[in-house]
Amino acid sequence: MAFKASASADFSPAVNSAPAGGAPPRVGPSEENVPENRLVPLHVFRFEVTFKHAGTDLPLCSGAFSECTGLEATMEPKVIKSGGANYGPAQRAGQVSFATVILKRGMTTTRDLWNWFQWVSGGGYAYRLSAEIEMRDFAGNTIVTWALDDCMPVKFKGADLNAKGTEVGIEELHLAHEGLTLL
Repeated sequence: MAFKASASADFSPAVNSAPAGGAPPRVGPSEENVPENRLVPLHVFRFEVTFKHAGTDLPLCSGAFSECTGLEATMEPKVIKSGGANYGPAQRAGQVSFATVILKRGMTTTRDLWNWFQWVSGGGYAYRLSAEIEMRDFAGNTIVTWALDDCMPVKFKGADLNAKGTEVGIEELHLAHEGLTLL
């Protein structure tokens, strides 16, 4: 007996009889062209980051970054041990925390990110921006957009300088934020 899975999540048993010749029955969807089989994976090297004031559509600065890490949310489950339940504790949803997002790009002459970091570290702690990270396909169309709420720069790292080096100077910006949303 095999189970069939489709986009409608129907997991009713489907019986496939063995074809003549003794081959085992085929396990899986009964249709070859289900939508799950036609999805193309997204490439991670085409993305753009835009910073905006919360609630506005006017971008303050944007950048073509070479790397973005830390798009991550972690929920700490709450463990509840009840008396008399010897099989195991109950697990409930707990507080969600967000990882620091790290953006890396080639060093440029624009100073938007440095100015933002300098302003916040100099006492403008309430100056927070929202950020949108758009993943794009080969044609440049936006496929997936991640939104970061109330971003604050917590670390800025300039390029390492070395007279013997030949690599491109990379600057890093570390962002603490208060929410991660998939738009």
